[in-house]
Amino acid sequence: WWGTTGSTATWRPSWTRGAPRGKSRPSLMLRERGRFNPARYFVEEVISGFDETDLYKTWVRTSAMRSPQERNTRLENMSWRIWNLARKKKQIEGEEASRSSKKRLEREKARRDAAADLSEDLSDGEKGEHINESSIHAESTRGHMPRIGSTDAIDVWANHIHGLIRGENMELGRDSDTGGQVKYVVELARALGETPGVYRVDLLTRQISAPDVDWSYGEPTEMLSPRNSENLGDDMGESSGAYIVRIPFGPREKYIPKEQLWPHIQEFVDGALVHIMQMSKVLGEQVGNGQPVWPVVIHGHYADAGDSAALLSGALNVPMVFTGHSLGRDKLEQLLKQGRQTRDEIDATYKIMRRIEAEELCLDASEIVITSTRQEIDKQWGLYNGFDVIMERKLRARIKRGVSCYGREMPRMIPIPPGMEFSHIVPHDVDLDSEEANEVGSDSPDPPVWADIMRFFSNPRKPMILALARPDPKKNITTLVKAFGEHHELRNLANLTLIMGNRDVIDEMSSTNGAVLTSVLKLIDKYDLYGQVAYPKHHKQSEVPDIYRLAARTKGVFINCAYIEPFGLTLIEAAAYGLPMVATQNGGPVDIHRVLDNGILVDPHNQNDIAEALYRLVSDKQLWAKCRQNGLDNIHRFSWPEHCKNYLSRVGTLKSRHPQWQKSDDATEVSETDSPGDSLRDIHDISLNLKISLDSEKSGSMSKYGRSSTSDRRNLEDAVQKFSEAVSAGTKDESGEKAGATTGSTKWPS
Repeated sequence: WWGTTGSTATWRPSWTRGAPRGKSRPSLMLRERGRFNPARYFVEEVISGFDETDLYKTWVRTSAMRSPQERNTRLENMSWRIWNLARKKKQIEGEEASRSSKKRLEREKARRDAAADLSEDLSDGEKGEHINESSIHAESTRGHMPRIGSTDAIDVWANHIHGLIRGENMELGRDSDTGGQVKYVVELARALGETPGVYRVDLLTRQISAPDVDWSYGEPTEMLSPRNSENLGDDMGESSGAYIVRIPFGPREKYIPKEQLWPHIQEFVDGALVHIMQMSKVLGEQVGNGQPVWPVVIHGHYADAGDSAALLSGALNVPMVFTGHSLGRDKLEQLLKQGRQTRDEIDATYKIMRRIEAEELCLDASEIVITSTRQEIDKQWGLYNGFDVIMERKLRARIKRGVSCYGREMPRMIPIPPGMEFSHIVPHDVDLDSEEANEVGSDSPDPPVWADIMRFFSNPRKPMILALARPDPKKNITTLVKAFGEHHELRNLANLTLIMGNRDVIDEMSSTNGAVLTSVLKLIDKYDLYGQVAYPKHHKQSEVPDIYRLAARTKGVFINCAYIEPFGLTLIEAAAYGLPMVATQNGGPVDIHRVLDNGILVDPHNQNDIAEALYRLVSDKQLWAKCRQNGLDNIHRFSWPEHCKNYLSRVGTLKSRHPQWQKSDDATEVSETDSPGDSLRDIHDISLNLKISLDSEKSGSMSKYGRSSTSDRRNLEDAVQKFSEAVSAGTKDESGEKAGATTGSTKWPS
C-alpha cells in the first residue's frame, strides 16, 4: 500500500506548491465539484506543510470517524505525512550537523594555528631582525629598498621636543636632555631622507633663542646634509630631504629641562599644525598635482613628543608611530629600588606621573610602537595598563588567522635595532703578538684629545677601560669607580677613562649631574686612584671616534654599566672600532650582545660582577681578540640602511589616511552632513518613523482599544508632526546662516 498511494499522489504540480493558504487549491476545487479524494488531499498536505499542530488535529479527527473506510484512508495518508516529516527533519538535522562540524573544525584549526604562532614567542617585527644574508653582504641596499605606499612622495614627520638638537657638532652630554637619544633621532631623520621612496622628513623640535645656548638652536629650519650624497638620485625635488624644523613654544628666551615643558605641549601642537598645513600645500604643488600631500606617519620620540604626536595624529587623521626610548614606569621602579627618594619626591623632581599618563595616551593612539629590544617589550611595556604582553601575542595570532578578537586592540610592538653609519670607520689594526702594538706612539701625529687623556696616567701603556656617559645617576658611574678601586688586580693591569660630558665649573652644573661628578672625585680620592683614572673636562663630538681608537689601540674595553640602557648606541660604536664590551644586562645591550657576541653582560647593582668581567677581558688576550673579531664581523647588522629598510617595511603596512575635514574640489562648498543640524535632522527622521509605527499599530489594534485610544494616538501624532515641522524650519534657517557665513571659508580645521 505504500507504493500504491505514493504512486498516485506523491507530487503535486510546481505551480501549486508555493501557493498561499488564502487562495484556492486544486483539492478544494475538486471538493466543491463533489469529486473530493481524501488521499490526494492529505498527500498534498504532507508535501506542502510540516506543522505538528495540524498533524495532531488530523489525528483527533481521524479517531472520531465512524466510517472504517474513511478512517483507514486518513490513517494511511497520515502515515505518509509522518514519514515525510521525519525524513525532512532528519535531512535538516544532518545539514545543520554538517555545517556545525565544518565551522567547529575551522575554528579549531585557526586556534591551533594561532597557538602555534603564539608558542614561537615572537612579536610582530622580531623576525625582521634576522636580516637576509643577501642584503647584508650586498654592496648597497639602496637599490633594493621597496617603494612605500601608492606614490613615491613619502612624507615622514618626527617629533622630539626636548634637548639641544642640531645636525652637526651635537653637544652630547651637555645635560641630561642631550644624550644618545638626540643623536639617534637626528641620524634616523638623516638616513630616512637618503632612502629611496622617501621624499621629505621633518624633525620637529623646540626653537631656543636663549643667550646661554648657541645661536644655531634658534634657526627656524636646518637641512640635514646627507652622509652619502653621491648615492642620491638626480630626481630629488626642491623641498626633498631631511630637515630640522624648530617650533617656538614655551619661554621664548630660556632653555628649560624636559620636566618643565609639559604645560606647553598644546602650544607646540598649534605651531606644528600651522607648519604641516603650509608644507602640505607646498609639497602638493611640487609632487601632488596640486593636491595637498599629507604625512604618511607621525613618529613621536619620548613621552613628551609622543603626547604631541597623539594630538597631531588625531587632528590630521594620520597614523602614529611611537618610540619611548626610556619609560616612566620602569624609571619609577628603578628610583624606588635605589631608596634615595620617596614616590612624591620622585614625582616632584621628574614629573613622573605626567610622563606615565602621556605614555598611556601614546599606547591608545599609536598603531605601531617601535622598541630597540625584546626586553623593552616584555619587562617595561608590560607595566602599563594599555598593554599586556600575553594578550598582545594572542591578539596578533588571532588576527593573523582570521579569528575574532572581540573588539580588543593593541599597538603592534616591533623591535628594530638602532642604526649607525659605518662607512667612514676604519678599525685600528692590532697585532696580538706584537708588543709595539700597545705603544701609544706612531709616525703620524696623534689627535689632540689623546694628549688630554694621557696626561692623567702614570703608565699610559696599560689597557684602557673606557666609559662614555653623561654624569647622570642612572648611568651608574659611581659603582664603576668603586668596582675599579676595590679590585687591586684590575687597578694594576688597566687604566680607567671617564668621558662625562663637558663642564667648566661643577657648581654651575645641574644639581644631579654636579652631585654625581662630585661623588666620582671623592671616590678617586678615597681609593687613591690618581694616575689611574682620567676625567677630562671637555671634548668635541667629532673627537669621540679618536677616543674609541685610543682605547682599541691599548687593547682596552668599553663599559656601559647603566642601571638600564634603552638603546646602547655607544656599545655599537665601540664595537665598530674594535672594542669588546662589558654591558648592563638590563635593556638594549642584551639584544646587542645576542647579535655581536663581543663581550660580557653584568648585573649593574653588583660591583664585584662588574670588576670580574673587566678583569677577564683585559687579562685574557685570546678572549679579548675573540670578542673584538666577533664585533667587527657582525657590526653590519646595525647599519642605517638596514634599520631604515625594516622601519619602512613596517610603516608601509599602515593604512594611508588624510584629514577628514579636507574638502575635495568636487564636493560642494557646504556639506549638509557637516552642519550642526545633523542631530535635529535625526530627530525629524525619528518622528517620521514614530508616525509610521503609530499608523501600523493603530490599524492592528482598533478593535482592542476602541475609539478613545485611537483619539489619543492621533493627538500624539499631531504633537509629533508639529515638533517635526518646527525642527525642519530651524534646520533650514541654520543651514542658510552657515552657507552665508562660509562664503570665504578656508580648508583649516575648525
